[in-house]
Amino acid sequence: MKYLDESLLTHVPPFDGLSRRDIREALDLAVPRRFEADETIFAEGEEAAHFFLLLDGTVRVVRTTPQGEQIIALHIPSGQLFGFARAIGRTTYPANAEAARECLVLMWPTRLWDGFCERFPGFRASISHTVGSRLGEMQDRLIELATQRVEQRVALALLRLIEQTGRTTPEGIEVDFPITRQDLSEMTGTTLHTVSRLMSAWQRDGIVESGRRRIMVRAPDRLEAFCENSGT
Repeated sequence: MKYLDESLLTHVPPFDGLSRRDIREALDLAVPRRFEADETIFAEGEEAAHFFLLLDGTVRVVRTTPQGEQIIALHIPSGQLFGFARAIGRTTYPANAEAARECLVLMWPTRLWDGFCERFPGFRASISHTVGSRLGEMQDRLIELATQRVEQRVALALLRLIEQTGRTTPEGIEVDFPITRQDLSEMTGTTLHTVSRLMSAWQRDGIVESGRRRIMVRAPDRLEAFCENSGT
């Protein structure tokens, strides 16, 4: 790990408050690994043997229902920790983590978790903030499912994706990892037919552009206005 410079973590919570000496120590305890697009990083119910930092890429978090259906719970952008089951009192992973595109991660054995929290100032507080943020996002999703129309849910999902992982181009803001209309349907609790109908209509109106595993938002302001006005 000595070939990885400390600057990799100096601006990444929860390491941004650490000295370069502490960051060096944390890096020396980590194992780097690459995952190809769609490769499983860990599986739901599997023993939580490691926690991870996503250096580059996007991770897709997928839950499986009792009926065996898979639901995309959220996407994790680069620069964030994930797989920290210990922080929520679990010994197993609560969901699948998959590489939405090629990912580079750092892995630490879970047995080091308590030591990190004790030795590195701010680590535990930053983790609490991360957990709270993700729980808040999940609560927002539940409220959306319960109270908002399908059109609003799909529009909000697109806006959330470009806010978290968007890449600005001359044509608009592109979701910076492969994503399908089926993925959008799983994220918003609706059918592939409904998502396809909406995306086709929005593409005709110049709001979005979608192709094979690619989505670009051309007019985010129109999506925002649509969310505010839909159903009124």
